[in-house]
Amino acid sequence: MKRTDLVRLVTPTLALLVCGLPSLAADATRRDISQSDLDRVRAVTRPTTDFSKAEHFEAMSAGAATTRVAPGNTSFSQPSANIALEQDQDFKLGHALFQKLWVSSPSSTQASDGLGPLYNARSCQTCHINDGRGRPPREGEDAVSMIARLARAPRTPDEDKLLQDHRVLNFPDVTYGAQLQNLAVPGLQAEGKLTVSYEERTVTLGDGEIVSLRKPTYRVDGLAAGSLEATTSISPRIAQPTLGLGLIEAIAQEDILANADPEDKNGDGISGKPAFVRDHRSGTLSLGRFGWKAQNATVRDQAAMAFSHDLGISTPDAPNAYGDCTERQTDCLAMPTGVQKRLGDTEAPSPVLDLVTVYTENLSVPARRNVDAPDVLRGKQMFYDSGCATCHTPKFVTRRNADDPLHSFQLIWPYSDFLLHDMGDGLADGQQVGDATGREWRTQPLWGIGLTGAVNGNEFYLHDGRARSPTEAILWHGGEAQKSRDAFAALQKSDRQALLTFLESL
Repeated sequence: MKRTDLVRLVTPTLALLVCGLPSLAADATRRDISQSDLDRVRAVTRPTTDFSKAEHFEAMSAGAATTRVAPGNTSFSQPSANIALEQDQDFKLGHALFQKLWVSSPSSTQASDGLGPLYNARSCQTCHINDGRGRPPREGEDAVSMIARLARAPRTPDEDKLLQDHRVLNFPDVTYGAQLQNLAVPGLQAEGKLTVSYEERTVTLGDGEIVSLRKPTYRVDGLAAGSLEATTSISPRIAQPTLGLGLIEAIAQEDILANADPEDKNGDGISGKPAFVRDHRSGTLSLGRFGWKAQNATVRDQAAMAFSHDLGISTPDAPNAYGDCTERQTDCLAMPTGVQKRLGDTEAPSPVLDLVTVYTENLSVPARRNVDAPDVLRGKQMFYDSGCATCHTPKFVTRRNADDPLHSFQLIWPYSDFLLHDMGDGLADGQQVGDATGREWRTQPLWGIGLTGAVNGNEFYLHDGRARSPTEAILWHGGEAQKSRDAFAALQKSDRQALLTFLESL
């Protein structure tokens, strides 16, 4: 049987998905497939109850796009296995742009200038190390792949209305903007330096094993233009892995909304809610899927915001050549930009953003390992029995009418519901981002998590990298995840290790 046949579950019947303003009260039935096909999709995505063997196609995490590259530091950098030759060329060009080191203006290499004036990195790859996750800074080190988001709550009825209408996600610091930039071009002072210190705390598990957790405390040193506003919150965030993003965008909105229960009407203690955001190009209200708080609706939106805030590079979707410079930073606004009229109105014109988007949409997901091994299957049952699969939804079938045929109608296994959840006081950052409160985070996809060490050479988890292992990450879970956290902590060591072995297979 051909690879593509493995994941073609139904025959093609198209009915274009017509979306008005998103609403939880709207019809949640998919309209891109027929009713009979929908019944089959629901059957194949239903949570399993048989842990004696692997499920059909379970090893193929990304459907036909799954790559079978040997585990290593390039595991997350492979193109979709079903990519066509002409798209592969765009993928490689996008890869080169993802690694490109931008320089300040003016420069003799005019197609490469425009960096900053304030920035956090010179390339996308600097933060997304080997297309994987970032890490917190070591003692005495500048933050390399961690940024600090700055925001405050609305102060007036007009500001509150902007937030309620999804016209803004929150409000930036009046001096330093929406993000702290710890680097600057020559002739300009960086905004400041994010530093972190840790307090070790021990947790005793049900069988007596003691685990040490580190509680971070953050501060900003060397602020160039005085203090932050008193009400400005600081939210440190490491870069996320970039694998499988195009497939996530191709998940039917109805399937994500079907798992939402913001008022916990079923009484299970889980109140996942969707985040709605404005598409940066069309301005239409769309379902947020990307970012730690689901603040971007599309892969392109995510890329454009990273260009603007992390690199200080303007694109057609975020055309301000001064990036995150505020009106108070007059020295920043006086610096030259990299806009070259012969190349367009922005420093990274449309072809650049297009190619980077193609690249990040088509980074594949590696195949699972040892899916039918007894300890993996036992750990999978522990994962389900502990309630982890309630939020880390194992599987979806993507839309038949996905924008890219490569992502169309694939059975995928991301292990996320892509909804917002209250994760408790321990992980709260106090920062509202659109529909996400200061205690809520988007469920992180788990596919590829077992290869974190191979890709990045280290293992740091959660939004700020405080957790040094999956065990620590689980033990930090609170709020809606408290019951699952406690169930994990109560397991005997052999069962707990089996669950971790299952995670290592993802």
